[in-house]
Amino acid sequence: MDFRFTKEEETFRQEVREWLKQEIPQRWLELGPIFWEETEESWILSRQFQRKLGHKGWLAPAYPKEYGGLELSHTKRLILAEELAYNRAPISVEVEISVNWVGPALMLFGTEEQKSKYVTGVAKGDIIFCLGYSEPNAGSDLASLQTRAVESGDYYIINGQKIWTSYAHYADYCWLAARTDANVPKHKGISMILIDMKTPGITIRPLINILNHHSFNEVFFDDVRVPKANLVGQKNNGWYQLAMALDFERSSVGYAAANQRTIEELVRYAKETKYNGKSLADDPLIRNELASIAVENEIARMMNYRIAWMYSKGMHPSYESSMSMVFTSEITRHVANVGMKTLGHYGELDQDSKWAVMNARFMRMCLCSLSIGLGGGTNEIQRNIIAMRGLGLPRH
Repeated sequence: MDFRFTKEEETFRQEVREWLKQEIPQRWLELGPIFWEETEESWILSRQFQRKLGHKGWLAPAYPKEYGGLELSHTKRLILAEELAYNRAPISVEVEISVNWVGPALMLFGTEEQKSKYVTGVAKGDIIFCLGYSEPNAGSDLASLQTRAVESGDYYIINGQKIWTSYAHYADYCWLAARTDANVPKHKGISMILIDMKTPGITIRPLINILNHHSFNEVFFDDVRVPKANLVGQKNNGWYQLAMALDFERSSVGYAAANQRTIEELVRYAKETKYNGKSLADDPLIRNELASIAVENEIARMMNYRIAWMYSKGMHPSYESSMSMVFTSEITRHVANVGMKTLGHYGELDQDSKWAVMNARFMRMCLCSLSIGLGGGTNEIQRNIIAMRGLGLPRH
């Protein structure tokens, strides 16, 4: 297999790099938000940047041109994702939700009117979605969800509760999974519905995360009236659509590039920092730890490349995406832990300390990485998917 990029692809990578140097706000880099750390200021900066990306067609580069994309090849999409992640561009979870999960599902199952309105809006950076999936009693067993959507004339009346809803307080719309038939097996009575988050009857309550930021929410639906035209695909066939969107979510393309930047900075710190007259890089234990995360991250990158290759061949990754998600989440935690070991007590300091190293990135990364193996399906669930779909092992 030839792992080299073509001359055209390398030219494209250089174009992206040069553009990012000019367009990533310096203030964004100073704030340096990690996962789940958006503030009002960083949210505004990221939305401005995302609209610039949308204007170039780079926010949703795979989308058809009529919906605001460029129909870029899978390899160029990979390159773009890598450069955005490596350069720490203002692209985070709320964009992943809208562009890479909801948008592709709408293109597969939505009506032309839905595609024209929502997919185009996402590609331009004008629309942000949140996910209405998890409930207090339906997390890993998502098919147990109980939020109900009952037909009433030309509307669905929705009642129920969602939890851990990322950025619901900022989102324009919700990609909601609701039960539309309670008299059939649980996987067969679910439908996907698009909901304007300004609709009367929706209440959003903040859940403060481990970083002391407001990223997650509880969302309550009390007699929320939604037009039937907002149903996506076939009624009661929502589980299949939801599962497809989760497969899009689990590919983890870009994480390896983000980790690569962090590893490089940690290696540089180890080389430049002296302890008892020697650099940290001279310590064989630290050298071994740094080598370990470098090798693991290269494996993660190859997993991402494999998924891009599969898409380029018209295949749909399933357990391969779960493999990438499990491995990437664990290498991200490993990178954070090695960083904390290397920095010692300096790694425990937050951004407001004058002694903080590298903008307190590793302390914050260590905290936020705890949730990476939970969101979108726990690593235990991913391993079940790998076992059943990849290895053909029995369900019981």
